[in-house]
Amino acid sequence: MGKSLPPQLIIGLGKFAWTTMWQLMMSNLAPPNRTGAYQRPASQFRHQISKEIGQAFPPAAHRYRLYVGLGCPWAHRTLLLRALKGLQEVIDLVVVQPSATAGGWVFEPEHEGCQGLRDLYKLAQPGYQGRCTVPVLWDTQTQKIVNNESAEIIVMLNDQFNDVAQQPDLDLYPAALRPSIDHWNDKIYTAVNNGVYRCGFAQTQIAYQEACTELFAVLDEIDTALANRRYLCGDQVTLADLRLFPTLFRFDLVYYGLFKCNQRRIEDYQHLGPYLRDLYQLPGVADTCNLEAVKQSYYGFLFPLNPGGIIPLGPDLTQLSAPHGREQFSQAAQIA
Repeated sequence: MGKSLPPQLIIGLGKFAWTTMWQLMMSNLAPPNRTGAYQRPASQFRHQISKEIGQAFPPAAHRYRLYVGLGCPWAHRTLLLRALKGLQEVIDLVVVQPSATAGGWVFEPEHEGCQGLRDLYKLAQPGYQGRCTVPVLWDTQTQKIVNNESAEIIVMLNDQFNDVAQQPDLDLYPAALRPSIDHWNDKIYTAVNNGVYRCGFAQTQIAYQEACTELFAVLDEIDTALANRRYLCGDQVTLADLRLFPTLFRFDLVYYGLFKCNQRRIEDYQHLGPYLRDLYQLPGVADTCNLEAVKQSYYGFLFPLNPGGIIPLGPDLTQLSAPHGREQFSQAAQIA
C-alpha cells in the first residue's frame, strides 16, 4: 500500500500495451504482408468517361463532380489536372475533411444526405464494404461513382473534356511521349508515390529498409535525369510530372520526418529541388497546394504515427517561389 510500481515495470507494461495497440491500428490502417510491408489495396471503381457511342458515362459539362481531400496526394493529382486544363467551371468540387474520430473522410456540412465519404460510397453501391478513399469522380446524373483511381481520373480529365475545357490544346499525355510517360509512372508509383507510404507504414525494420533504399535510389535516378532536361519526359510538362509533384510537395514537410524518409530532403537535391519549384510556379499549381490541410491530414489524422496530435508550425513555403533557373533547358531546346 502506498508504494509505486518499479519504473522498469511501468515502462515494460506501457511498451507492451502501446506496441500491441499500434500493431492493431496499423493492421487496419495499412494492411501488411508477411514481412510487414505495406500493401496498398487496388481501387474498386474503374469505369471510364468516354465519347464512344453507347458509353454509360459520356463527357458533359456540369454532370460530374470531384470529391477530394486537400491533404491527399492522390486527390491532389486531380486538382492539378482540373486547374491546368481549365475545368473549374464545368466539373464541380467538394472537399471532404479527415476525421480521426470518424476514422475516415467526412462532409462539413452534410452532403447528398451523407455525413461522410463512406455514406457516399454506400449511396453509390448499397452494401459496399471496401475502402472509401479520395479522389472520387462522381456522376450526379446517375448518383454513381465513375472512378476512384487517380491515375485513371487524370487521363480522363486530360482528354475527354476538351470540348468544354478552357485549355483544350494542352495535352499532358501526348501519344509520342506515352512510352516515356508510362515508364516513369510505373517506376515512380512503386518507389516514390507509394514508396513513401511503404516507409511510413512499414511494420518491420526490414520492410522499412527495403522501401527506403528503393525510394532514394529512384529519387537519385530522377535527379540525374533532370540534370539535362527540364521535365521528366523532355521540354514539356506531362502526366508523369504531375503524378510526381504531390509527393515532392509533401516530402520535406511530412515524409522526411513522420514517415522516416530522412536520408535527404528534396531541397537538398541539386536538380529535384529546383524542379519542384518550377512545377509549383506553373500557372494555377500553387492554388492547389494547401499546406495547412496537408499538416492536418497527416499529423492530425494518422494517430498511430503521431499519437500526440501535435501539428508542426513550419515550414515556410516562400522558398518554393524562389527562382528555379530551369528555363535554360527550354531555351536550349528551342535553339537546337
